[in-house]
Amino acid sequence: MITMEALQSAIKQRIENYNNNDFPLHVRATNTCELLNSCNQVLAQDIVSPFDVPRQNVSAMDGYAISQGSELTQDSSIDIIGESQAGCAYTGHLTAGQGVRIFTGAVVPDSCDTVIMQENTNFAEIRDTIDKSQPYAITLKQTAQTDSNIRKQGEEIESGEAVLAVGKRINPADISLLANLGVSEVRVFQPLVVGVLATGDELVAIGKELTSLAQIYNSNTPTLKSLLSDIPISIRDYGIIPDDLAQTTAAVNTAMQDCDVLISTAGVSVGDYDFLTNVIEALGQINHYKVAMKPGKPFVFGELNQGLDKPVLYFGLPGNPLSTVVGALQFVIPALWQMSGAGVAEQPMVLNVKATLTNDVKKSPGRKDFQRGFLSQNEAGDYQVECFSGQQSHRIKQLSRANCFVVLDKDSGSVSANNMVTVQPFPWLYR
Repeated sequence: MITMEALQSAIKQRIENYNNNDFPLHVRATNTCELLNSCNQVLAQDIVSPFDVPRQNVSAMDGYAISQGSELTQDSSIDIIGESQAGCAYTGHLTAGQGVRIFTGAVVPDSCDTVIMQENTNFAEIRDTIDKSQPYAITLKQTAQTDSNIRKQGEEIESGEAVLAVGKRINPADISLLANLGVSEVRVFQPLVVGVLATGDELVAIGKELTSLAQIYNSNTPTLKSLLSDIPISIRDYGIIPDDLAQTTAAVNTAMQDCDVLISTAGVSVGDYDFLTNVIEALGQINHYKVAMKPGKPFVFGELNQGLDKPVLYFGLPGNPLSTVVGALQFVIPALWQMSGAGVAEQPMVLNVKATLTNDVKKSPGRKDFQRGFLSQNEAGDYQVECFSGQQSHRIKQLSRANCFVVLDKDSGSVSANNMVTVQPFPWLYR
């Protein structure tokens, strides 16, 4: 069996080759997307600023803009002859010894080189005695430095500067940046088409009636669709395929004509009615089969290429619900982001934290283990985690109760309470 880390590396390398050679990013179709609908889309263009930010010198404080050549020492007097507000700049010329009242974000007059904080003047003492519509004098309460409290034109972004690059996964902070630049729409990569199918005679689609005690609802497809919902892909659901070689072959053959990626659940083990591995080998190839992790050992990574211009990458997930979740989080989701053109820094980061185990945990060496647990903080703010009893991969209620995986290394055995362990909080809890 390949280790989990080696499989992750192999998938990443294969997709790098896919993006460079099989389906190069520079030849892919793109869509124009309105800015407010662009979150989680992957940029297919560099974004260049159309102007300086700030567009002119602006005040960083409420206070007074003081003209060049003015005396800036303590007890100096400055004649205030006007006002500069955000959206309404003072346009007159000032000479030495003069200034204007100014507010945060307002344009600093060209003839001014310093902004004095209001608190560093005697304004509070004289405010009730002056008519601010007429010139008045203020006194500095401390020495000021030239160029203080001014955000210089272009100090954050220069006109023509590339602010976002191809491969950037757009997030709310990026939307704020683009909106500040007046960008109303962006060009993004057209979503990959991802096919999903489930296999098993026992499966029934949710919404239909169970007519036999041998039947169960297909929970894996809704789970998988939910896990992939943030990725800019188009999902095609090929339904539930019976445990039949001919029907499985037909379904995979249809999907590979339509899709860029195919993901299946169940049917990849070694049972008499598990046909998917045979079908994948007949229509393409299996790159890796079985990974040293628990749950999720019978994971398949392959590709379909018979009669195709470019390969369709294939991910075969086991049938147990927990195995589907673990396999999707560790392999499928990072792969789909990479295939979608997201740069290295934009691909999902698995958050690992250290926590103190509050109970004993059983484990046998040989496979990396993902056990369901509940992560919390004690009164001191330290992380602690409880592992649930009964870690079988078919237990679905525990998965709903959990908020993390406790990750135990491949060579680790059982772990006693009060030891430090690695914990992966579920990503949907901190999106």
